[in-house]
Parts: sequence; structure tokens; C-alpha cells
Amino acid sequence: MKLIRKPVEEEKDKEPSIGNFIFKLLPYWPLFLILFIVATACAWVYLQITTPVYDITARVLIRDDKKNGDDAKTLSSLDIVSPKRSVDNEIEVIQSKDLINHVVNDLKLYAPVFSEGRYRDSLAYTSSPIVVSTNDIRTLIPAKKVYFKVTGEAVYINKARYPLNMLVSTPYGNLKFVKNPHQTEMSSDKVFYFSLLNPKKVVAAISSKLKVSSANKLATVIDIDYKDESPLRGEDIVNDLINSYKLSIAEEKNVLASNTEKFLNERLTTVENNLLATEHKQQSYQSNRGAIDIGTQGKLYLENVSTNDQKLSQINMQLSVLDQIESYVKSKNLSNGIVPSTAGVDDPGLTQMVKNIYELQIELESLKKTTGENNPLVISYNDRIEKIRPQILENLQNQRSSLLASKNNLSSTNRGYSSQLQTIPETQKTLVDINRELSIESNVYTYLLQKKEETALSFISNEDGSTIVEKANSSDNPVSPKRKIIYIASTLISLIIGGAFVSGKESLQSNIMYQSDIENLTQLPIIGEISSSESKEPVVIGHNSQRTLIAEQFRRLRTTLSYLDIGGIKKRILITSAISGEGKSFVALNLAVSLALTGKRIVLIDFDLNNPSLHQKLKMEKDVGVTEFLEGKASINSIIRDTQISKNLFFISAGNLSETPSELITNGKPEELLIELDNLFDFVVIDVAPVGPVSDAYILSPICDATLYIIRHAYTPKIFVQRIDKNNELNKLNNAAIIFNDVSSRSFAHYGYGYGYGYVYENKKDKKRLT
Repeated sequence: MKLIRKPVEEEKDKEPSIGNFIFKLLPYWPLFLILFIVATACAWVYLQITTPVYDITARVLIRDDKKNGDDAKTLSSLDIVSPKRSVDNEIEVIQSKDLINHVVNDLKLYAPVFSEGRYRDSLAYTSSPIVVSTNDIRTLIPAKKVYFKVTGEAVYINKARYPLNMLVSTPYGNLKFVKNPHQTEMSSDKVFYFSLLNPKKVVAAISSKLKVSSANKLATVIDIDYKDESPLRGEDIVNDLINSYKLSIAEEKNVLASNTEKFLNERLTTVENNLLATEHKQQSYQSNRGAIDIGTQGKLYLENVSTNDQKLSQINMQLSVLDQIESYVKSKNLSNGIVPSTAGVDDPGLTQMVKNIYELQIELESLKKTTGENNPLVISYNDRIEKIRPQILENLQNQRSSLLASKNNLSSTNRGYSSQLQTIPETQKTLVDINRELSIESNVYTYLLQKKEETALSFISNEDGSTIVEKANSSDNPVSPKRKIIYIASTLISLIIGGAFVSGKESLQSNIMYQSDIENLTQLPIIGEISSSESKEPVVIGHNSQRTLIAEQFRRLRTTLSYLDIGGIKKRILITSAISGEGKSFVALNLAVSLALTGKRIVLIDFDLNNPSLHQKLKMEKDVGVTEFLEGKASINSIIRDTQISKNLFFISAGNLSETPSELITNGKPEELLIELDNLFDFVVIDVAPVGPVSDAYILSPICDATLYIIRHAYTPKIFVQRIDKNNELNKLNNAAIIFNDVSSRSFAHYGYGYGYGYVYENKKDKKRLT
């Protein structure tokens, strides 16, 4: 039964397992403990010096005429006093710098007060005894820290006394100190100072922390999100921003209503004067001519003529409205002109186009508050206005032509009635004309009064097109920095640094450190692992060492030989290494002892004809041995010697060294020696010179049944292990396997972690390593 060898390409491509990586890190636990303590301390310091930030949110419902359906679009004939709005535009308005600047001035954010702390200074929005303000921001001189004390009804700055609630002149400009209405924390031992900041910088800072967005594409709800180090100040900023927005909308609505009212008042004054003049004319005529009743024919004529005159009046009213609309549309700046009423105009297309051009102009003006003239969106709005303008003018011309045709037709009809008027007496005829004129003026006056009342109602209503769904509300805990995340991140960083240090340190090793190093460099199987020995004795296995780890490892190695088909007629075991000093002679000696303990007859041969050492480990003289047999100067019986270690263990020394050992090995005598030993012993263990300096192992391996290749932990260079497979292609080591020797324990306290795959417990009391 043989061990299955995996292809070297598969071994090299196999990624290191997480378990192996963790196994490498375990011996460095004191390093990781120190790094964890340092990282946790750094995280704690960071949390102490970093200002916590709270999240403040609010929601506002906007009346978007594009999304609210037909019911919201049902307007009166003067509905232009209610500005048309869209969610996208209102988002830009809410976060405009003009509104934020209004909030800065309203809440005196240009003069924040701070309290000094042990690790960091904190905003004293709720703990400061005073609030600092000014009557003219332009006179302020920026200052980073101005320390003050409040005693009684006065504020002391650099020993100068300033009374409360009074505008005073200071080295920093005209300031006013008032008691803080937000103060909830009383502390007499705190040190306070205020800063004077450039309002533009404050506006920019608030703008960078403010986020305004739509709740979703279908809703008309706007979400306002703001982050501030003081939750109460953050709520005040958001609430004041919403109030400023609502005030700006109401102000805009009032301006529109005022323009409409001004137009109606001018018309009412003109019509009223005309009506009074007509009434006075009627009274004077009746008084002077004694005209009381116009008769049946006159009444009939008056009714017909009155109906036509009413229609002519409406046509004239419409022509007047068309003239005003034309004047408005032709004006270069639509926002500065009085918006004309479309009352009386029957064409819904014209009315809609006037509304559209006005809405576009209002949206353009709102957009200009936050963007420049050359902004693509502004240019787009201007283009849309210029496209609608000629369409309105063309429609006006068509309307005017149609109205004039109707007017001519009605005038022609009136002329027919006038011919019939010849049959009516002169007095009655004149009275009919006066009554007709009076009826026209009265109808127009009544209509204008109605529209004036509708406009007046828009002043009374405070509807601004928005509703506060949720007032500003701050988070209970800071959103930054998050303590749990900081501590978790510090722990991960300590692990990463420690892992990088260990990986870097061990990646710089040029020698074999782990079994995984061997597995990644060669396809030869590893059949055994031998721990480093604390004993100075060369033999570590015997009747008195049953409980030692290294003795057990040699027993396990003895068992593993069966997987190399060693046993029975296959009894020759060759042991070599890459370079000198890797412990091949140590392994050969103890493996032979381990086999001898089973009652088998074992012969140990020192075939290292360059640097033999087994005779020293066995405390025996070199005497005659392999060299003399190969030279034909000694028989096999004369070179086999007993040992004191075991009656079943025999030894053949290297003998006296020859000047040409390689030539001796190739003369055919080694195979003859091994054949004779096969007949005498159960196992033949051969210690041969390393394969690096000489080729003896490559010569002897083909006549042996198995080759054990010794690799020593932290000693064997990786380059030699990497060359094993390539060398095997040219000079094959028969049935080769690797033994990982002298594996050290990387231990702390009473526990040890080996460089192989074993885990051991060290008993300091009896100095023995147990499984």
C-alpha cells in the first residue's frame, strides 16, 4: 500500500486554508493582546476628542400642481394669485443660500458659544448663560475665541464690563448680550468663549450638512435631513428653515395678489367715474325735459338695444383684456409687470398659455435664487418662455380679429334699431340712450367688484401650499462617531496589523517553517513529524521513554513505514537530506532503535563516506566498516558489530574514509552487501550523505525499497525543497517520502503550538512533552 501523491501543480495552486493561517497566528497571542489594548485605547481617545453628531429630520408636504390631480387645478378666473409649484423646484428653494442666511441671522449662528472641556470643546447651545448678537453683521470682526464671564447683569470680556440687553461697542464690533432662552444646564465652573464667524462660511457649513430630497417619485413629501453637534440647535435650525420657507411663499403670494388688486382698483375707479357721470346725466335730462316713461315701443327698443350693448360691452372688455395681455407678454421682464386678468376671455387655450408663461417665469425666478444665469436649467426655462410668447401673440391677433368681426355685426344691428328710433319722440329716444349706457357701466362695475372681493380673500388666507408633516426631530444617539463601529474597527485593525506583521515576518523566512511550506514546494508526501528534543542524548526512544512525545512520534513513523510497502521482503530503508546538519543520522539511529524494540533484527549502516557520525552517537570506534568491504579488504561478518542499546540492533560503521568514496559506491559491491544483509536481518537502515554536496544517495536509492528525505524546521532552505521534484526527474529517489524534523514548539506559558500540524502540552514539572 502506497501513499497517494498529488500533482505538484495542484499543491502549488491550493490556497492556504483559514485554519492554517489562524494556526500560524496562535503563538503570537501576546502580540495580538498588546495590539488590541493599544487599538482599544486609541479608539477611546478618538471618541473623547471627536465631537458627536446627531441626525435631525423633518417632513414637509408640498402642493405640487403637476401631481395633485384635477381637483387641485380647479381655479377661479384670477387663480394666478396662487403660485404654481413643483417638488423639484421647492427642494432647490428650501436649500437655497438665501433661506439658510435668514436662518443664520435669525438664530445668531454667526456667534456660537462654546465651553472648554478636558479633551475637546463643546457647543454650549443649552449651557451658555448668554446669546451674542449684532445689529449689523457687516461690522463684526471675526474672532476665534473670545472668553467671557457673566456676573449678575453684566458680561466681562478682558476685564471690560458690558451690560446685558443693550447694544454695546466692543473691540469685535457692535454686540448685544442677552440671556440664553435655551439654557437648560446650569454650571458655574465651566469656562465659556464665543466665536465670531463670517456668515457666508456659516451658510456654506450648514448647506454642506443639509440634505433635502423627495420621499419618492410619486409623493409630494419632502424629507429634510440635517446633522449637528447639538440636537436642540439642529431642531431649531430645521424648524426655522421650514418657517422661513413658508414665509417666503406667503410673501410671494401676497405680491401677486397685490398686483392683481392694483389692476382691479384702477379699473374700478375708471368705471365708477363713468357710472356716476351717466347717472348724473340721466337725472339732469329727466329733470330738464320732464321725461318720465319711454312708452311700450321705447321699452321694446331699449330691451333689444340693451342686449346688444351688453354684448358689445363684453367684447370691448375682452378687447381691453387682450390689449393688456399683449402688453404683458411683450414686456421683457414678465415678473416685474402686473399680471393681467384673463376674465371674460372665452378661449381656454389663450388662458392656459398665459398661465403657462407666468408659471414658467415664477419657476425661473425661484431657480435664479440658487443658480446662475448661465445654468443650463435657466437657459432651458428662457427658451420655453420664448417659444410660448409668439404663440400667445398669434392667438391674441386671432381673438382680436374675431371680436372685431362680432363687434361690427352688433354695431350693424344697432344701426337697424337706430333707424326705428326715428319713429320715437326725441325726448324718449335720448332717454333710451342714457339708460343703455347706464346699464352697461353698472354691469361692468358689478363684475369688477366681484373680482376685487375674490382677490381680497387671498390676502386673508394664509395657505402657502405646504404642510408640515413632521416637525424637526433629533436622534436619541449620535450618528457619528458610532461607538460600536469604532471599537469593532479598532479590533479589526489590530488583527490586520498583527496578521500583516506575522505574515510579513514569516514570508521573509528563506528556510522551511511549516509543513504547508513543504506541501506547496514539492509533491513528495510527508509521512512523519519529529519534534525538537530537549535531551542531549542521541537516542530518544527506549524502554524508559514511553511517555515522551518524540518517542511516540518515532513509533508513529515506524507504523507509517507500512504505507511505503516496507516489510517482508522489502526491508531496505535509505535516509538522506539536502544538506548537512538536518538530522538524518539522528533520525536513522532512532528509527532503527524503534524497529529493534519490536523484536526485529535491525542493522544500521553508516553509508556517509564523507562525514560519518553514527559511531560517535553510538559511542563506538570507527574501526573497519563499509569502506573496507567495498574495497574488498573485509568480509561482511567482520564489519557487523553489536550495540549496547539493544540486542536486536547491529551496526556497520563507515570505516576508514577513502579519497574516492563515490567510485567505491559505484563498483557494484553495495548491492552485494545489501543482498547478504537481507538474509541476516529483518530491516536494513542506511544513513547516506546529503544529496546536495554529493550524489551517493542517488546511486544507492535505486537498490533500496524506500527513501526517507529529512527536512529540518527553520534550517533547510526552501530552494532545496523546491528543487526536489526537478532533481527527481533526472535522478529519481526510489519510493521517496519526507520527514519533517526538529519541529520547534512556539509556546507561551504552559501551552505550545508547533510549526507542523501537531498541538502539544508541556508539563514543566517533569520536563516531558506528552501527546
